[in-house]
Amino acid sequence: MGLIKLAVAGAAGYALYKYATRDQEEPLTATNGTACPPVRDAGPENMQSKPKRWSKTDEAIDESFPASDPPATY
Repeated sequence: MGLIKLAVAGAAGYALYKYATRDQEEPLTATNGTACPPVRDAGPENMQSKPKRWSKTDEAIDESFPASDPPATY
């Protein structure tokens, strides 16, 4: 019986939360249909200030962004 009361209290709290936040804007994401900020293509030719030196490792790191794993050539 205590579990049912807890579930009802949780559902009521969630309903109140959704009611209270119904007018707030959603954050910009690719899944909610709004435009995301532009992302530049990889490579030094697409940078605003080009680096003096550019190695294959630099290119692999730049191509992997924003991935969380480092490139295999690193």
